[in-house]
Formats: sequence, structure tokens, C-alpha cells
Amino acid sequence: MTLDKKQIKQLRSLANTLQPLLWIGKGGVNEASAAQAAETLDSHELIKCVVQDGCPVDAHEAGEDLAGRLGAELVQVIGHRFVLFRRSDKEGVKHVELVR
Repeated sequence: MTLDKKQIKQLRSLANTLQPLLWIGKGGVNEASAAQAAETLDSHELIKCVVQDGCPVDAHEAGEDLAGRLGAELVQVIGHRFVLFRRSDKEGVKHVELVR
């Protein structure tokens, strides 16, 4: 799934008010953080993540790595934070309605 500019702009505005749900520490992006991100994406579709100071990779590298592992889209990277989006098939989840 590729997002166009309007959809990215919409997701960025939605992510502005989100609190971070995933912290990546000194272990970097590993199987545990990928599993936690996958579970969180299934529940929320749009998540904000934080890369802490001791992490061996920066936010852009961590975001691209997680997006590649999970089949998600990297929406934005600002400083130590990044936003991921993936459509969820789980029932009971409030789905993000993307503009066309």
C-alpha cells in the first residue's frame, strides 16, 4: 500500500495529537520491539514511536526497519520520533478513513 501526498498529510495531522505507544531503547529494533509494534498497529492502525538516546540507530533507520518488517508505511520522522501506519483487519478497531 502506497500513500499519496494527501493521505500522508491527513495521517500526519492525526498523529500530531497522539502520545507515543512504542519506545525503542538500547537494544534497537529487534524481534521483541517488532512484535510489540505489530500488536499495537493491529489495535490502533496509526502509532507514534520514540527512539531513546541509547539506541544504536536513529529514528529514520528504526522507522524504515520496522515499516519493512511489518508491512507498514513510515508516515513521518521528526527528531527522535516517527509515525507508522498499517491498515488493521481486526474487528472492533476504529479505522482511519483515508482521503482519496
